[in-house]
Amino acid sequence: MGGALLAGWLDRGFEAADVTIVEPNAAAVAWAAEKGVAVVASADDIPASAAPDVVVVAVKPQMTDAVVPAYARFAGTSLFLSIAAGRTLGYFEGLFGKEAAIVRAMPNTPASVRRGMTVLCANAPVTAAQRELSQSLLEAVSEVAWIEDEALMDAVTAVSGSGPAYIFLLAESLAAAGVEAGLPEDLAQRLARVTVAGAGELLHLADDTPAVLRQNVTSPGGTTAEALAVLMGDEGWQPVITRAIAAAARRSRELAG
Repeated sequence: MGGALLAGWLDRGFEAADVTIVEPNAAAVAWAAEKGVAVVASADDIPASAAPDVVVVAVKPQMTDAVVPAYARFAGTSLFLSIAAGRTLGYFEGLFGKEAAIVRAMPNTPASVRRGMTVLCANAPVTAAQRELSQSLLEAVSEVAWIEDEALMDAVTAVSGSGPAYIFLLAESLAAAGVEAGLPEDLAQRLARVTVAGAGELLHLADDTPAVLRQNVTSPGGTTAEALAVLMGDEGWQPVITRAIAAAARRSRELAG
C-alpha cells in the first residue's frame, strides 16, 4: 500500500525530492531510486535536522511495536498518518503522546489502480491544514471520507477495507457456477471477470443507485428475475453479507484489542 501511495503522489506531481522512504527491502530501494526518491534503511538514518510535514506509517500492524517508536522524535512537529490496520489513535498517542497530531486511515487495495476508498479519522490535535494534507495525500489513489467517531472504523474495515475480497469471491463463484452450468472453464472465468469489472465501472460512472441499476437489468418474468428470486430470498445474499460484515467488524475490534 505504501508503494501504491508513493506512485500516486509522483503521478500527481509531487516532487520526488520531498519524499524519503525508510525501507530495508532491496527491491523497494531499487524501485524508489529509479523514481528519484531518497531511501534510508532505518529511522536512525534520517538526519537529526529533519522536520517532515508528515510521517506516513505504512507497515504491517504486527511490525508497529518494533518500528514505530523510533519516530517519536517527530511528535509535536509532524503529522503522523497511519495506514496500519487495526492500530488505533490511542495506540499512537501511547507512543507519541496525546499532543501528537495523528490521522488514522483505512484504505483498500484498489488504491493500487487509483480506484481505492479511504476513510480517515483524526485526533484532537490535528489542524485543519493537516486534515487537508491528509486528504490530498490519500486522494492521489482513492476517494476519501472522514468520520469523527473512531468506533465506526471497525465497520469501515469490514465493508471497505475487506470489501474487495468479497467482490473477488463473487467473481470466483460466478465462474464456478458457470462451469457447473456447462461452460468451459476459461470462458467461465473470462465471463465472470469482465462482467464483474464492467458492472463495477457502470456503478462507478452512473448516477443511479445500485437498486435502480439492478432493476434496469431485470425484466419481469425473465432470467435475471429468476436468479434474483434466489439471491434476494430469505437464504440469499443479504443475510449472508450482513453476517459476514458483522464477523469482520467483530474481528477488527478484537485485533485493535
